Amino acid sequence: MKKIFLLTVLLFTISISWSQRSQIIAYIDMEYILENVPEYLEAQNTLDRKVGKWRQKLDKQARYIEVLKTDLANEKVILTKDLILEKEEEISIKHNELRRLESLYFGPKGDMFALRKQLVKPIQDQVYNAIQNISARKKYDFVFDKSSELVMLYSNKKYDISDLVLGTIDKTRLITDRDAKIKERNAPKELTSQQKEALAQREVLVEKRAAAQELKKKAILERREAQLKKREEKRDLLRKKRAALKKKREDAKKDQTKQ
Repeated sequence: MKKIFLLTVLLFTISISWSQRSQIIAYIDMEYILENVPEYLEAQNTLDRKVGKWRQKLDKQARYIEVLKTDLANEKVILTKDLILEKEEEISIKHNELRRLESLYFGPKGDMFALRKQLVKPIQDQVYNAIQNISARKKYDFVFDKSSELVMLYSNKKYDISDLVLGTIDKTRLITDRDAKIKERNAPKELTSQQKEALAQREVLVEKRAAAQELKKKAILERREAQLKKREEKRDLLRKKRAALKKKREDAKKDQTKQ
């Protein structure tokens, strides 16, 4: 009844709008689209593997409880009342733990729901974004999902835009992969251990060469300063000799004048 009511309301809405202007309608097959998106299949496989592990754990716990029940049934005639109550309490605890795990894994807000949302929702968002872009470009008034609860009594294949949606997703993926490759190509590459060791050795060699050049420069400066000092001392000595010789000559002239 709910499906029929929804279809009736939808057809009524379309018939009212149809009288105002021509409507452009398309539909998709969400199941077909998702089955042809590699990321969705990979996500679904990941989810299935995780669910399989959870079910194995629950089955193991359930088998263990059955073993406890069988042992209790076989040994009940030879057990005391206290031991029977103790084993029944253990079985009850294991039952409660099993129900808790079932709720934890498969409850309305359990791990399976959270993991499906984490894995599948980004892919569904890709599909919805592609539909939005196509609808805006093609100016569709309505886009229905053939695989949803809405009953489509008839659908003309020419209005099926599922492959167009897949093409848009593929194009977006190619652009994303291209941008990622460009980013990876431009990003600094991680060096291997050998490259890091060679780089460290090169840096040490550069530092040694720089230190040696600094020492050589210092030695040259010291040698130049020593040469300048030696020349200055020679000049001072020469000036003193000239001054002494001049004084000697002047003294000799004075002696001649006195005579």
